Amino acid sequence: MSAAVVTSSQALWFLSRGSGLVLLVLLSAIVALGVATRIGSASRWLPRFAVAELHRTLSLFALALLALHVVTAILDPYVTIGWLATVVPFASHYRSAAIGLGAIALDLLGALVLTSVLRQRIGHRAWRAVHWLAYAVWPIAFAHSLGASTDLHIWWAALCEWGSAALVATAVVTRLLDAGGRNDGAPATGPSRATSTGLERTTLITNHVNCAGARP
Repeated sequence: MSAAVVTSSQALWFLSRGSGLVLLVLLSAIVALGVATRIGSASRWLPRFAVAELHRTLSLFALALLALHVVTAILDPYVTIGWLATVVPFASHYRSAAIGLGAIALDLLGALVLTSVLRQRIGHRAWRAVHWLAYAVWPIAFAHSLGASTDLHIWWAALCEWGSAALVATAVVTRLLDAGGRNDGAPATGPSRATSTGLERTTLITNHVNCAGARP
């Protein structure tokens, strides 16, 4: 392999891995923001329109990172993943389980984005039913990231991975405690419509999937 090819491969891998890590952190922030919106705490420090705009901006940025991440991982000549493996789970011969999880997450996100585009035609009930899949995307993407990575011994990579896990875990525990408090008779933090809107914002993580590229 020539020096030029090696240099190109390294650049593509750094882009793929870097975009994957940033995407994971970004998706974790989106999940946490969605939970904060649902339980009503986000409105305490930001107006509702600002929260919605922040969610939209982060989601669009996540889409751009996703595209960069997937394309650079496929173009990297060091390993052969192939375009088919990005949508067909476990079709890749390279780290089949990890890449397969990434494909599953991408497929789920594709369904979520498509139903969002067609929401006016399919109706709110069908849209909401499909968008419960959003809650499965983050853990699948996180498992993909762990399985595909070989750089967890580097402190900043480990910080991105485990910091993201800690953030999402904290958000989930907070959400469960809030739900438990309401079931025990605690007053709701806002009208039922606000809860529905919170779910819609949480599912804006459809604009993401973490297909982290890796070196063996």
